[in-house]
Amino acid sequence: MLQPVSVGLKFGFLIVLYLFLLWVATSSLFDLRRGFGGSRGAGPGTDATGIHATVDPLQVLSEDFEPRLVVDQAPGHEPGVAYDLSEGVTLGRGNVEIQLQDPFASSRHARISRQGRTLVIEDLGSTNGTYLNGELLNGPAPLRDGDTIRIGDSEFSYYQ
Repeated sequence: MLQPVSVGLKFGFLIVLYLFLLWVATSSLFDLRRGFGGSRGAGPGTDATGIHATVDPLQVLSEDFEPRLVVDQAPGHEPGVAYDLSEGVTLGRGNVEIQLQDPFASSRHARISRQGRTLVIEDLGSTNGTYLNGELLNGPAPLRDGDTIRIGDSEFSYYQ
């Protein structure tokens, strides 16, 4: 009497196990097809990598490309102070171009570098991360006019 129930439970367990493995495999394939961009789709204005176009075609014609980082709020900085980004800068608590007096900032927290007419921000392996428009940076990201950057309790706006 007990043996048919035992065999049924074993087959039930195997079915559940195979369904779980099938779910893991299909989920992995879906993630691989979608790519590393997460929810970023290849919609209008994006290239094959899922990164939005960073240069406005009208901006290419203008000669007044003066990228700057404006302090919205940051301990030890006056709101509204603008930093020139034409050469690129490093932000952090240590010996960097823009020093932050923020306990949540690393000594070399983030870097803004120039790549042609595009400025790119990247986190330098900080403990608490760097946020661009409220999203945690997972790698280098292009900056667009009006973007907000948050490092700990410090917030900046990027303007071109």
